[in-house]
Amino acid sequence: MKKRGLIERLNQGPVICAEGFLFEIEKRGYMSSGEFVPMVSLENPEALLNLHRDFQHAGSDIVQAFTYNGHREKMRVIGKEELLEPLNRAALQIAKDVAKSPLGKEPNLMAGNISNSNIWKEGDNESKIEVHRMFSEMVEWAVDEGADILIGETFYYAEEAYTALDIIQKAGLPSVITIAPMGVNSMMDGVSVLDTMKELEQRGADVVGMNCFRGPETMMPYLREARKILKCHMAALPIPYRTSEEHPTFFNLPDDDSCTCPAPHGRTFPTALEPLLCNRYEIGQFAKDAYKMGINYLGVCCLGNPMLVREVAHAVGLTVPASKYREKMENHFMYGKDIPKHMKDYGNKA
Repeated sequence: MKKRGLIERLNQGPVICAEGFLFEIEKRGYMSSGEFVPMVSLENPEALLNLHRDFQHAGSDIVQAFTYNGHREKMRVIGKEELLEPLNRAALQIAKDVAKSPLGKEPNLMAGNISNSNIWKEGDNESKIEVHRMFSEMVEWAVDEGADILIGETFYYAEEAYTALDIIQKAGLPSVITIAPMGVNSMMDGVSVLDTMKELEQRGADVVGMNCFRGPETMMPYLREARKILKCHMAALPIPYRTSEEHPTFFNLPDDDSCTCPAPHGRTFPTALEPLLCNRYEIGQFAKDAYKMGINYLGVCCLGNPMLVREVAHAVGLTVPASKYREKMENHFMYGKDIPKHMKDYGNKA
């Protein structure tokens, strides 16, 4: 069967992309929180492969190589710059192997990935030259390893996003560019969120949207406004946290009343966020709303997990391999149907 390309798939309906590898791999015990370097592709490749398989089982159409933070700057910080290319190639090869063995009727798309560099600085040409070099080598490796599409994600500088797009376009593969505005509610170089997305479309990005940093409540307003203006396909991949107008990103979310053990570093981010998570139905509703207004590229970012990816797929009317295991409350021992009355009565006492 001929493999459909990204744009053909988007033209015909929803496309699911699982992100959120960083937090999920850390939660599974294969990465240090805070440091967040994806050494897992070299140190525990089977763990990364298994997560890809779990996301695939949950309905992800795209197998995104886990190279987020796997760039030259991060590798320099941890003193392992010599492992940069081996790490990238290993991650790409794992993703390619999973994409070649789909659980559905057609092969998945394998995506190469570049992301926020952490060193981009407005007005600093040296940092920009270095970022260009970092992105270029990662894109080169992704193309060499057979990527079907290239994703540039989590940019909070407009110009860095434009640079990523330019490098991706030179590779000749479909581009997905998603931005992640911080709590100032604009890009850090002063460009508005909407103007950044408009410019990305004008420069020829195939898919433009938002990912990470913001939960459903604080991402949706920007997507709604952008959808009124943009003609290209759009992407929506929030974090599953209850961000708010007062706290628009997950970086400064406050403890809620149920969090009684403050983190030793004094912040909820990134290790004490669990009490602030959205439930599956909130994520499903976000995906349903986004899809209804014409956004076909959908997923979940940091602290996304296979269950939430499945919920996104269900919200847009898809049946996936993991659908077999969706909740069946009718069989619950207290809340189900056809169970003894005395057990049902326990439901309000348990």
